[in-house]
Amino acid sequence: MDTDGAYQEQRVGGGRVPRPAGPPPMPGVPPAAPPKPGYAPGAGPAFAEWLRVPRPKAEPGTWRFGHRPPARAEAEPAQDRALLSGAVISFLACVLVWSLLTNGYIPKVDVPVKALTPQSWWRLGDDPVDGRGVAALQAYALLITGVLVVWFSRLGSWRLAFDRLVVARGPVARVAGATAGALFVLLLIWTKTLTVLGLVGDHLPYEDMSAGTQTLVAYLVYVVTGLPVVVFFVRLARRTDGAGRGPTAPAPVPVAEDPVAWNELRAAGLPEVADRLAGEIGAGWMNDVDYARIRRAWESVRADPGRAGAFAQAVRDKGAAACVHPSGARDLPARAARHDLLARQVLLGTVEDGERNPWARRGTGLALDPDVLGTSLLAVGPSGSGKTRRLVRPVVETLALQALAGQAAVIVVASAGTPLGPDTAYDVVVRVGDPDSVYDLDLYGGTTDPDEAASLLAEAFAGDVPGTEVRRAATALAQLLGPFHAAYGRFPGVPELRELLDQVPAALDALRTALEDGGRHLMLRELDARARQYGTHGDPGPVLADRVALLDRPAFAGFFDTTGQGRPFSLRSLEHPLRVRVDLPERAHAEASRILARLLLAQFTASAAARGDRSLFAFLAFDDASHTLTPETVRGIQRLRSANAGVLLALRTLDDVPEALRTPLLGAVGCRMAFSGVTTWDGKRFAEAWGTEWVETRDVTHRTVFADQPLTRAVHAFRKLITGKSVTTDAVTVRQVERERWSASELAHAVPPGHAVLSLTSVRGERAAPLLVRLAGTS
Repeated sequence: MDTDGAYQEQRVGGGRVPRPAGPPPMPGVPPAAPPKPGYAPGAGPAFAEWLRVPRPKAEPGTWRFGHRPPARAEAEPAQDRALLSGAVISFLACVLVWSLLTNGYIPKVDVPVKALTPQSWWRLGDDPVDGRGVAALQAYALLITGVLVVWFSRLGSWRLAFDRLVVARGPVARVAGATAGALFVLLLIWTKTLTVLGLVGDHLPYEDMSAGTQTLVAYLVYVVTGLPVVVFFVRLARRTDGAGRGPTAPAPVPVAEDPVAWNELRAAGLPEVADRLAGEIGAGWMNDVDYARIRRAWESVRADPGRAGAFAQAVRDKGAAACVHPSGARDLPARAARHDLLARQVLLGTVEDGERNPWARRGTGLALDPDVLGTSLLAVGPSGSGKTRRLVRPVVETLALQALAGQAAVIVVASAGTPLGPDTAYDVVVRVGDPDSVYDLDLYGGTTDPDEAASLLAEAFAGDVPGTEVRRAATALAQLLGPFHAAYGRFPGVPELRELLDQVPAALDALRTALEDGGRHLMLRELDARARQYGTHGDPGPVLADRVALLDRPAFAGFFDTTGQGRPFSLRSLEHPLRVRVDLPERAHAEASRILARLLLAQFTASAAARGDRSLFAFLAFDDASHTLTPETVRGIQRLRSANAGVLLALRTLDDVPEALRTPLLGAVGCRMAFSGVTTWDGKRFAEAWGTEWVETRDVTHRTVFADQPLTRAVHAFRKLITGKSVTTDAVTVRQVERERWSASELAHAVPPGHAVLSLTSVRGERAAPLLVRLAGTS
């Protein structure tokens, strides 16, 4: 159970996970805590508190760590000035109506109270006979006052105005506002403007009391009438909901759901295992990678209860180091971004608090996780816009951490020298063209099927050649790969493949002789068919030979070996939690690098969909995907979301993609990201992909007023003399119109440096509208 049964050793070409040399752990010795890189949660109590922070469900792309959804689903906040004026005007209107009602300027207003009380309480002149009628009138006046206050408070949005204008300015302003309100209401009660004191105290039998008792009762009346007011405003001063989006204390985690206690292990009958893991957390010997990895191992135990014994024994022996990754690593050497491995998220930046973003998302963190990366991501931005530092490295880093936790397999392809972390952060580093490279690249993707290998090579060699059909190129390659594999039990190396495509007589004669000796007469027919087609009109053989010649260079001598003498890496290893980096010689061999990039993308789309075990999230990231896409790979990207896999394609411009593929590419990916500085041509494509939305517009028309009366004309002339403007009237037209969410011009000119516009789609179909994001970058 040490590796959860998922990391069985095989050769690298078929999926072997490299295991660095080192002494085995000593039994009985507590595991040492791995060094804490930057942006990692602390150890001991700090780590326990980090685990207890709530991570509620939220919209795609929301940083869930400590996220608090908005208290009210409000579309757009009103302007502060409009809120203030509305609250003041509604308050003055409330005072005016209340004054008219209580002072008798509105007749027959007391008819309801007299109709609902006995007639004996009233004289013929409608005056009260005794205190009962007076009390009824006082209670009725209080009822009318309460109804007016509630109605006008809703009309003037008093609560929203208090939140936006007072509470949002901090706790001091909140307490000061509540105190001022309490003093104002108490003053109204003290001066008997409100009939509360009269209703409570005027009807007590004071004549039967002594002077001391009367004083005591009077104070009690003051307390009874003022205490509810004080309690109400004290609660108002302590209320924090709706006060904006500032940081708030997270809700406590219930004891039954405490992630530190490992209660699910106790419920499964493993209390000693739960105690051991809880002790590791308290002692500071466990980090977030350990926690996620052991959680992943426990999920496999729940799926296969037969592993429970091995799991328990591994935890008893090694504690936090149980079920460790085959590389032995329990963390990355350094972290350049902030990660949350419990939610499997990486924080990219913050959604701008501006009008272009929805109210509920403003000021929230923007994060990526496998749920949205599984729909693939296309990022476009010029050089220097921060694609590598602000996007590619954080995404690769979080998936590398998830690989250490047994949750993902990640492959990143970039030119040599791209800052994507140290070599020790990866299990396999393939430096194509570097003689010191430990690992080689399998040109055939680990497959043993000649037709599949021919199809993949055809995408790489001929997928971007105008006028060359990939299908015919695949057929031509299959006519050579099949016989060679049948004769020698392996596929040809690059020099051998070049000779076969060039129809070199010596190579063909040797292959033909080997087939005849082995009785492979069916494969001889394939060779004869290739010989007949060679040199005919439309034959892809010469084009393929020219492309293979780009890899048959002295710089690549010793690479792409098929004899079994090297250590080739194959994408068939995606069923294992690998961290792989492929460095391409972009500077010296640009065209060869593009061929290899196309080959890796074609192999990835084929291998990810063909996996038998799709529990691991497989991801391929291109730091520069220029001239990498073909029609077949674009179709393959669409199929990845159902295979628990995805790709990241970073481009300087969409012009690096064939024109016929630009629209299909934007439709194939679920996440689209436009960095600052894109051209209007690229912005037009993004605007079309994001579509339109209905918005409310206000058109104001100014019309000059022409007066008919002499006096009015004189007033208008005097006003024009003073102001210099004619007297006009405004006509306002409000309409619902359909507009682009982001126009091409806005994407090209309105996105500030260090920002990007990003739309997201989850594998479940949930969508997040294009958001303007301030990217956090990396250290």
